[in-house]
Order: sequence, then C-alpha cells, then structure tokens
Amino acid sequence: MFNRKYKEKSIESVLFSISALTVVILFLICIFLFRDGFLLFKATSLLDFLTGKFWYPTSVNRQFGLLPLFFGSLLVTAGAILFAVPLGIASAIYISEIAHPKVADFLKPFIEVLAGIPSVVFGFFGLVVLVPFVRTAFNLPTGQTALTGSIMLGIMALPTIITISEDAISSVPSALKQGSLALGATRWQTIYRVIVPAALSGISAAIMLGMGRAIGETMTVMMVTGNTAIIPSFPGGLFDPVRTMTATIALEMGEVPQGSAHFHALFAVGSVLFIITLLINLIADSIKKRYRFKVD
Repeated sequence: MFNRKYKEKSIESVLFSISALTVVILFLICIFLFRDGFLLFKATSLLDFLTGKFWYPTSVNRQFGLLPLFFGSLLVTAGAILFAVPLGIASAIYISEIAHPKVADFLKPFIEVLAGIPSVVFGFFGLVVLVPFVRTAFNLPTGQTALTGSIMLGIMALPTIITISEDAISSVPSALKQGSLALGATRWQTIYRVIVPAALSGISAAIMLGMGRAIGETMTVMMVTGNTAIIPSFPGGLFDPVRTMTATIALEMGEVPQGSAHFHALFAVGSVLFIITLLINLIADSIKKRYRFKVD
C-alpha cells in the first residue's frame, strides 16, 4: 500500500513539474519577445509604431509602421475565415449527421492528413497552381495577392474547423434530435434549428482556433501574397499584394544586424503577433469551456 501511494505521488509530482515547465517556458518567451521589442521605442515612439503607415526599415529616413503589416494580416485572415467557415461547418454537418457511417469513416482520415501537410507544400501548390489561376481569372498583373493567400490559408484552416465542429455537433444529446423529430420537424429543420444552435459554442471555438491557425501561418503567405508592405486599398484590397506580420519576420530576420533598430522592430512585430494569438486562444478556450458546461 505504501509503495502504491509513493508511486502515485511520484507520478503526480512528475506531471505537475511538466505543467509548471510549460508555464515557465511561456513566461520566458514573453520576456524574450517583449524585452527586445521594447528597445525599439528608444528610436521611435510607441504611437508612431502602432499608427505608422509605412514600413521602410532600411531607408535613410527609417519608418517602422505596423499598419501595413497588421492590415495585411487582417485582410488575409478575414478572407481565409470567410472561405473556410461555410465549407468547414457544412462538411462537419455532413460527416456528423448526413453521411453514412462508412462514408464518414472514409472521409475523416483524409481530413487528418490535410492537417498534417507541411505549410511549405501548401505554399508551393499555391505558387504553382493557384497564383497563375488567380492572375488569369481576374486579369491581374500578378496572382500573388491577398486573395490567393486567403484561399490557401482557408484550406489550411479547414481541418481544424471541421474536426472541432464535428465533435461539437456529435456531442449534442440525441434526446434533442429525437424530440425534434418526434414533434414533426424534418431532418433539415432539426439540423439547422436544433443541432447547430446547440453546438454553436463548440463551432465558435472551432472558428476561433481556425483563425489562430491562419493568422500565425508564415511560409504559405510568404510564398503567395506578394510581400508588398502597403496598406491594402478598399474595396479591392483582396486583389492587391500584401505582406503579413509573420512573413515580415521570416523575410527580414535573417539579414538584419543584431541589436539594430530594425532588429528590435521585428521583435516588436512579434510581440504584437504573440498578443493577438494569445487573445484568440484565450477566447477560444473560454468558448470551449462554456460549450462543455452546457453539454454536461
């Protein structure tokens, strides 16, 4: 009995140590990012960084404006979500409620494989196939646009949205479905008036996590969006080349002199990206907890 309690305490201590190590690593990442990021504000003000309209880090009159990078990331991510959410939710409803069990079991592994494809492969596919198609279809000077990046990021976000939405829909108590059908509702009425509203919190969490997946992507957007640090025009911004925050860090960090203002500006961009991603994950986690509470 003593040995059993000792083993349980040991296992508990190991698991606690691993969890604590995760928190420590996150805390160290925050220090690492914010320490170098804040050093930028010795050369420029925080307001100029957050509201600046130009990103010219190597010119004589250096300007480190976040707005072109922020709006580029926002436009590409919003386009990806608009593309992925309807397809993802429709696919989740089909797999969970409509498809034959054998068909559903056949489709799920392909969705998981799609989630495991490296981002550079998606980027190469977009560069070779989608970029020429967008250029020809819309008669553009280049196919490397925000639209191309949105479509590719939407494809990459689909597995996350489909998987979590399908789990949420499958977790809806069968009594709700049976009660709706017993009251005379059709199958489609049951789906969109009973099942989807009951799973809405889980579906919302799937959308938020898909958004986090899209906004944090680097290689794909770097290969297909054109990497032009300008504020997208309205309303035709989807057809403009853009540059995202992640692509800026990936493109410039390898060549920037360490300790320079440009170096610290990239860390400041990374700090903003870290805060945005953290907020998205916290919102998604809150939504998931509310969903679990309602299901229980």
